Amino acid sequence: MIITQYRQFSLAVFWGLTALLFGCAEIDTKPSKVANELNQIAEQYVKLGLELGEYDKDYVDAYLGPDAWKKHAKAQLRSKQQLAFDISELLQKLKTLDLTDQHLKLRHKALFRNVRAMDVRARMLLGETFSFAEEARLIYDTILPEYDLKKFDQALNEINKLVPGEGDLAKRVDTFRNRFVIAEEKVGDVVDQAIAECKRRSDTYISLPQNERFELQYVTGKSWSGYNWYQGDNKSLMQINQDFPMQIDRAIGLGCHEGYPGHHVWNVLIENNLLNKNAWVEFSLFPLFSPYALIAEGSANYGVDLAFPEDQKVLYERDVLFPIAGLDPASAATLEQLNKLTAQLSHAITATAQLYLNGDISREQAIEQRRKYSLVSQEKAEQSVRFIEQYRAYVLNYNLGKDIVSAYISKQSQNEAGKWQAFERMLTELSTASDMLD
Repeated sequence: MIITQYRQFSLAVFWGLTALLFGCAEIDTKPSKVANELNQIAEQYVKLGLELGEYDKDYVDAYLGPDAWKKHAKAQLRSKQQLAFDISELLQKLKTLDLTDQHLKLRHKALFRNVRAMDVRARMLLGETFSFAEEARLIYDTILPEYDLKKFDQALNEINKLVPGEGDLAKRVDTFRNRFVIAEEKVGDVVDQAIAECKRRSDTYISLPQNERFELQYVTGKSWSGYNWYQGDNKSLMQINQDFPMQIDRAIGLGCHEGYPGHHVWNVLIENNLLNKNAWVEFSLFPLFSPYALIAEGSANYGVDLAFPEDQKVLYERDVLFPIAGLDPASAATLEQLNKLTAQLSHAITATAQLYLNGDISREQAIEQRRKYSLVSQEKAEQSVRFIEQYRAYVLNYNLGKDIVSAYISKQSQNEAGKWQAFERMLTELSTASDMLD
């Protein structure tokens, strides 16, 4: 994927944004007329989002607001047409809101971008179509690069050298990876150990409330591999999909992405710093389709590299997780070589999704591309396409999101502690992709 240059914010600007963000709590205690209007718009946004979630079942990822609002959304549900009209009206109100107070502009920007994304989902509900690139821009606030499948083919050539043999490369790689499957009776021990280590490393740099916790469940029949359902009050429900046997290198990825310093940490910080401390009611609603999804997924994927920089992940897997799983530690290095090469294919799912959702390739062609470029079985490729069909342009948040977050953090600091500090600030400073790009 082609990545543009990223803006280098000075430390002074970072602290300025932080002061602006957290200073608003004091200002809101004696709200101005415009601040009151923003409060009203924020409440409308949440209530409209809850109603949209009644039609668009994936829209509301979490809700932490008054239970009465949720009940009202069900009992007094507007028609799809009226709901879309009212969301559009709210967007127009935000567009015309006259803001002279600099302290309110950050909140206004975040509200506007969330309502713009909600407006797109409401219009899609009515049958309006958008190109993949339009979804990327209007919902996730980012510009898609141009994809060239030939670049992915170059990575496949290198993988072919690492996993030599006859026949289909995807089948060979899938067979090779099956050597690293964790026995079912040992999955729990491996995952528990991986999550504990992710948490230990995250806790070294990011302080969370004492009562933060999570519940872990193993599920089947999902289009995703893992999911964090935030429950509020510093608690997450983390689910791991066991449709396919778990491979050893997946444990750390899940522990960091869904937990520490990934989704669980992000959700806890949003709830405490923006909803509770600032009393910004709009953050009682966690919409899945939002420009902040790119930050959430990008930071969760980047969190693996942050917690396990350089070769620390493979060394920890080799020395700790492989023995727990009863696997040969000597084979860890070869698996890591494969993972580094397959990382070059991470954007292939977005390229395929764009072609498929724009109608340029058939479903069968999309499945074959996912099988070829993710180097998995036919069944896993079909699961990948089901994810694309369900979540559409959301897939870009994992790869493009990680690229944007990684480059953004690297501009702030090159040392480990500095990166963690920049990472924590980024989670609640309300920047989205267009702010982080030059």
